[in-house]
Amino acid sequence: MSSGVSTSTDKIIVDKSRHHRNKAVSKAVRATRERLQSSANGSHAFDHDALALHVNNMLQSALILPFFIVLVAAVGTYITSDSSLLPWALFTLAAHSLNLLLARRASKTELTALNTQRWQRMFIFGQFLMGACWATFAFSECAVCGGDGYYFYKGAVLLIAISITAMSNVLLRMAVIVAFLLPMISLGLIALDSRNVFDVGLLGLCATAVLFFHYISNRFYRSNLTLMSYQSEKDDLIAELEVAKSVSDEARRRAEEANLAKSRFLASMSHELRTPLNAILGFSEVMSSEVLGPMGNGTYREYAGDIHRSGQHLLNLINEILDLSRIEAGRYELNEEALSLLEIAEDCIGMVQLRARAKNISIHQQFEPNLPQVWADEKSMRQVLLNLLSNAVKFTSQGGEVTVKVGWTAGGGQYVAIKDNGPGIAEDEIPVVLSAFGQGSIAIKSAEQGTGLGLPIVQAILAKHDGQFILRSKLREGTEVIAILPATRVLQSLPAVAATRAVEPRRKSFA
Repeated sequence: MSSGVSTSTDKIIVDKSRHHRNKAVSKAVRATRERLQSSANGSHAFDHDALALHVNNMLQSALILPFFIVLVAAVGTYITSDSSLLPWALFTLAAHSLNLLLARRASKTELTALNTQRWQRMFIFGQFLMGACWATFAFSECAVCGGDGYYFYKGAVLLIAISITAMSNVLLRMAVIVAFLLPMISLGLIALDSRNVFDVGLLGLCATAVLFFHYISNRFYRSNLTLMSYQSEKDDLIAELEVAKSVSDEARRRAEEANLAKSRFLASMSHELRTPLNAILGFSEVMSSEVLGPMGNGTYREYAGDIHRSGQHLLNLINEILDLSRIEAGRYELNEEALSLLEIAEDCIGMVQLRARAKNISIHQQFEPNLPQVWADEKSMRQVLLNLLSNAVKFTSQGGEVTVKVGWTAGGGQYVAIKDNGPGIAEDEIPVVLSAFGQGSIAIKSAEQGTGLGLPIVQAILAKHDGQFILRSKLREGTEVIAILPATRVLQSLPAVAATRAVEPRRKSFA
């Protein structure tokens, strides 16, 4: 069977509360995103996070620069055959050690928005001190070196130093410019004094490298800032979701407690109301039937009949409320046995036939033959079919038609489908009709108003049987309701045993 509209009895209430709750949560999430987007566009909201990552990177890559400095000094001493680079190496290692001590101290200090700028200035000064060391190296010369080999050596060292500084200070803005400002001034003074094309070329090459690596490091800085903003946004959204979930869980718990209290109250009140109502029904029936003798006034007899009919209607309402309360409270027990849907459908059609004839409504039957029995509660299944048939007859106009089908589903289960050519139900009213005490506009305008509990009870009973309820309807095209029992409740007979084997008793099992 194709899927239809199915909903729980309290769906409308749940949807409304969820709408109001999500409105507040969406507002908080939207405010969080706006704040984070504004932070990524230039504010200092993540400066302390970036500084903390910079400190961590410095400590992790602490041995790279010392190894490079020692290598530069060793190669330079070998090329120049002079030990003048050894004091420079010691001074540069001391400056690098000062930066590492500064980073270690910062790692043990809580970085806040108040002291972040002060630590940034201290790290920038450390890079300026390293720049002074590289400026000293830029002034170094080789008197004994022939050709242009020393220019190549100096240029390679400065380019590698620029790249190492840029990569290790990605999260410290302007570090490359500050660190190599003095070396660029030194190279500029040398080129201005010597007017040598190699000095000018070295200046241009290093200056270009500084600008390029500054651009690259700035892009990396913005990328890391964006990632931190996304991480912060994710954390804030998770926090908001956790808060919303806790609010939702608490609201659901309270709703379940209130629903259980309501169900217990209705069950208790329904039971207490039926006791005096039975007396009203009994005495009104005695009076209307004139069992104890004729009544002198015929109007009194009519009044007694009205009292009996009104009491019967009230008793039906109380029984429906009691059934729904027992279902919601989880105390609706099924008395399951093997039964035939065909027989129950025929009996229920006979029970509403008189009422259908009074409205000149014809009921057509389309039953598949030889349907096996199902394992279900006979009283509950009768209540399901009677509710659906009564609704079909109630809302079908004079001279209409009602079709009842019983047969197999595609999955091996059995179904009962009841279709009428009445006024139908608007699509937006279907959830209302399927909710407890809900009635569509047609039912409200009808002279035969009900309690609005029939369809919710049908849904609940089928759910207790692991079944399904489907409602299809359109305005001015009629309504079709389908009650489905799953294949697990269909009883199939085992095939006959071979003649050569001993005859065993036939058993029934769930298909």
